[in-house]
Amino acid sequence: MEDSLTLVLKNIGLTDKEAKVYLACLKNGTSVVSTIASTAGINRVTTYDILEKLKARGLVSYFTKKKMSYFTGLNPEVVVEQFEKRTNDLRSALPQFKMLSGETSHPRIRYFEGIEGIKAIYTDTLSSKTEILNYSNSKEIRKNWPTYDKDYVDKRAKKKIFLRGICLKDAEGEIVKAEDAKYFREMCLVSPEKFDFTNEINIYDDKVAIISFKNELIGMIIESTEIANSQRAIFNMCWQFSKMLETKGKMFDPMSIHELARSTEELKKSSDKKTKAEPLKSNLSMF
Repeated sequence: MEDSLTLVLKNIGLTDKEAKVYLACLKNGTSVVSTIASTAGINRVTTYDILEKLKARGLVSYFTKKKMSYFTGLNPEVVVEQFEKRTNDLRSALPQFKMLSGETSHPRIRYFEGIEGIKAIYTDTLSSKTEILNYSNSKEIRKNWPTYDKDYVDKRAKKKIFLRGICLKDAEGEIVKAEDAKYFREMCLVSPEKFDFTNEINIYDDKVAIISFKNELIGMIIESTEIANSQRAIFNMCWQFSKMLETKGKMFDPMSIHELARSTEELKKSSDKKTKAEPLKSNLSMF
């Protein structure tokens, strides 16, 4: 098992010895250099040098007690988040790199499949430097991803990434809205009879993530400042309308084209009748 873990660590940029020392730190917990060196099978001086490098990369922490240094391997989940953040920072800077090389700016689209692919999309939103604007179906996402709140919502709230969302007013939606304050968000509920949708859209930074849960688990992230800004404008328009409906406590039935034409025709006939019924007024005067 350690060989496979060593390979994983080497794939993210660690040397063979660095990987062994990091694994030794995890295995021993908080330990002195000599214990770590013994577990890793590397001499003490080399181990100390490697620990200094791992410390600089944020992979181990340390403290000194009675002139002895104690090292602790960072939790692998935190390591994953750190590497994801670095990757996302590099990805966010791609347009600037492309400008330096003279490339023409154009939308970048990445496709994802399956539940792990969907989770990767949500992980990307955790790097957001702006609020997340969200259309969601609370029932569908939790049906496909039962631990969604623990795996994602908790992390977003801890990172203080605020979310404004429009979701369906069903049992699941009501539960979600009731916990807005706890999870650093504001949800607006809309009638599923009038505005039903099963997919999810997240707008953040210069990205738009679109996810489908109904028939197949697929998603995409579109990176484009113009598209993201346009979608923000559309969301804010929908948000204002949804808040107005929520405040009034009722929904308006959308009028079909045929109903609109019939209504216009009836209004015209009514206006014609009124005009004919009015007496003719003359501007003539005898004086």
